[in-house]
Amino acid sequence: MDFIALDFETATADRDSPCEIGLTYVKEGQVVDTESWLIKPRSFPYFAPFNVSIHGITPQDVADEPEFHDLWEVLRPRLENNLIVAHNAGFDLNVLRGTLASYSIPFPSLDYACSYILSRKAWPGLASYNLKSLCSQHSIRPGHHRAAADSRACAELTLKILGQTQTSCVRECSSKLRTSIGRLFDGGYTPSETKRDYSGRGFNPIIGDASKHNPESIFFGRSVVFTGALSSMKRAAAQQVIADIGGANHSGVRKDTDYLVVGQQDFRVVGEDGMSGKQEKAVSLIARGAPLEILSERDFLCNI
Repeated sequence: MDFIALDFETATADRDSPCEIGLTYVKEGQVVDTESWLIKPRSFPYFAPFNVSIHGITPQDVADEPEFHDLWEVLRPRLENNLIVAHNAGFDLNVLRGTLASYSIPFPSLDYACSYILSRKAWPGLASYNLKSLCSQHSIRPGHHRAAADSRACAELTLKILGQTQTSCVRECSSKLRTSIGRLFDGGYTPSETKRDYSGRGFNPIIGDASKHNPESIFFGRSVVFTGALSSMKRAAAQQVIADIGGANHSGVRKDTDYLVVGQQDFRVVGEDGMSGKQEKAVSLIARGAPLEILSERDFLCNI
């Protein structure tokens, strides 16, 4: 039951812009320590306002902190040859890989699992699987998008998953829930993903760019429906993002829908509860046990 929970915060949408890393160490099923480091990102002094609004880290906070390549000699012995767990590992491992590549640093050898994927299999049918919602459900102190607290919350959540599945370690849990352990190694990686066949029925005519497919994204191989108006982009652009990742766009909510992304609703059209017909159907399906998740626009943006 030994593993390390990892969390990154980034300065911009670029994956090679980490501004904070948190590590929480679990030994024999117990959280024993948490460490975190602020990082001066390559984008310094620029921080995207959207990212700052999420984690609150500013250029002033990191002005005197080391860049990632200077910190790597501290981080590498902590990570190498260990099992890493992250909540939405597709994001955090992309940050690690992208930053290492940006500094021309060879990848370390490590295995990793995703507590988001494991949570969806351990507790099917929940309305949301983001870290804040899962922490609330399981009486875990949430991290509020700071790396130390988020990594600790991820570690405690993973221990809850092991208890739920009555397994003794992350590898056994992953096998029982039919998910794969990812690997990072010098020269490449294999993703952590759900072992499931996806028929791909009802693909939207929007064609994705296969060169941009991202097997580690939560949207890869998943069916996605949008409702309401997005403030950040037009719906067609969002559907193109899903197609490029390797997901499928559907026009309506149905039993095999994985995600409903909810934008701003027109209250002249929706009912008194403020929900569109798509959202009402999604809520009904979730109540009947469907493994469908409702995401806000912010959740959507954080995962692309």
